Amino acid sequence: MKQPVGIDVAEAVTLMNQESPREIYRTIFRADEVRAQYCGNRIATCAIINAKSGNCGENCAFCPQSVHAHSRIDKYPLKSSDELVAAAIRAETAGAQCFGIVTSGRRIAAPQEQAVIVEAVRRLHERGGIAACASLGVIDAAFMTALREAGLQRYHHNLEAAASYYPQICTTRTFADNVATLKLARDAGLKVCSGCLFGLGENNTQRVELLQSLRELGITSIPLNFLNPVPGTRLDGKTRPLRALECLKIIAVGRLMLPTAQLRVCGGREKNLRDMQSWIFAAGANALMIGSYLTYGDRDIPDDLQLIRDAGMCLYGDDNADDTGDGGGGEPTA
Repeated sequence: MKQPVGIDVAEAVTLMNQESPREIYRTIFRADEVRAQYCGNRIATCAIINAKSGNCGENCAFCPQSVHAHSRIDKYPLKSSDELVAAAIRAETAGAQCFGIVTSGRRIAAPQEQAVIVEAVRRLHERGGIAACASLGVIDAAFMTALREAGLQRYHHNLEAAASYYPQICTTRTFADNVATLKLARDAGLKVCSGCLFGLGENNTQRVELLQSLRELGITSIPLNFLNPVPGTRLDGKTRPLRALECLKIIAVGRLMLPTAQLRVCGGREKNLRDMQSWIFAAGANALMIGSYLTYGDRDIPDDLQLIRDAGMCLYGDDNADDTGDGGGGEPTA
């Protein structure tokens, strides 16, 4: 089947600029039809572990793990392979279908740290069940290949912000560095995952620009995050809080631009969406991060699984799942 292209940039900007609730609801309902057509009602779930926390030399304005921030967070070195595997098993038992190993810092370069992560990935692959993915910064091709050979399913590296806005957020690496990392992972034979952080002060056109960059790169697994300003970071108190309908509009435009992608709602949804969290699926999301985030605010996994059921959705693999969607956007791997 030929894959649908999605709406063009001009239309996406028009929809992203909508302010009237009635107009936004129309866009949401339109996105819901697209999600149902191409993805059915299956919701993929993932969980992550903050495997190495703090002391990051990058200067991302939103991140409390940066040495440039003054946030109070737990800081610790890389967890052991045993700890990583145990966390993955707990996530699987709780209902996650993929598990991401996430580390702070520009890259994992030390051979001993690389060996720990490769061992954990290999053990998870040999065990079967939950799929392993990783977010380890701008690592080199040799490490990418070692991870793939160990059984890594997917490599994650966010673009975060549009190319035109990225220098306002980070100057220690470039937007091009992020794109190069994704291409390196793909060249190593890995699937890739890359997404967005909205609410950084970007405008609506830049939001569409970022989604268009992901489309041009052929990214089909896209985390959508909404800023939850952390005290001590450069953005704390400097940005306008996102409104719930604004978040839903962003998801809906993303679905209309990327009809078959796995759109996963992740960090910031509790603070920004509040009582409208269950609307993310109507707006076009077909995946959800459950459990712990990196440095703040865990949500009870049973509450998230109930959220999925209450919205009339099913977990990927449930017997009652509606598998009529044509796109495969609900794939459970990371």
